Amino acid sequence: MADYDPRTALLVVDVQNDFADPKGSLYVMEGEQVIAVANREIEGALSAGARVVYTADWHPESTPHFKKDGGIWPVHCVHETWGAEFEPKLEVRGEVVRTGVGGEDGYSGFTVRDPVTGEERKTPLEDMLREAGVERVVVLGLATDYCVKETVLDAVRLGFDTTVLREGIRAVNLQPGDGDRALDQMSDAGAKVV
Repeated sequence: MADYDPRTALLVVDVQNDFADPKGSLYVMEGEQVIAVANREIEGALSAGARVVYTADWHPESTPHFKKDGGIWPVHCVHETWGAEFEPKLEVRGEVVRTGVGGEDGYSGFTVRDPVTGEERKTPLEDMLREAGVERVVVLGLATDYCVKETVLDAVRLGFDTTVLREGIRAVNLQPGDGDRALDQMSDAGAKVV
């Protein structure tokens, strides 16, 4: 378990049915295995007075993010569907930041990107953490090579002391080795991978 205190936040990234359940439309191999790790860390974080924040894809039915609309991904995490719900065994005991709500693209819990103009804008996550006095984040969830990686890179860029829990993440691996390359990128950026 990571060390937690009131200046730390645990970020639980996208542990949703479409990613974590084998029946999900964009199932991440072994994604369900992060749930026990997440629940252990959530308990430890809350016991130490740390904050727990969850990110969640929350897409409209059509978005340039989806293959059917010109993107690269199958339809997933459409708002108000089973696929967008958190995996039922996951303890949800904190605030939720939803991304992709207006059809935006991007993978980070901190930013979204307009799929047409490429313009980035912030989600509420950074302000939420700053207002709570958070200086350090611990990150786990799905998937290593997309939403976890981009959330971690943004956290480091924004000046948060950032730790990634290797046992609490799994990769999509569209190309063999993507997960390992993502770990290297996070480490090279200054995140601690433990």
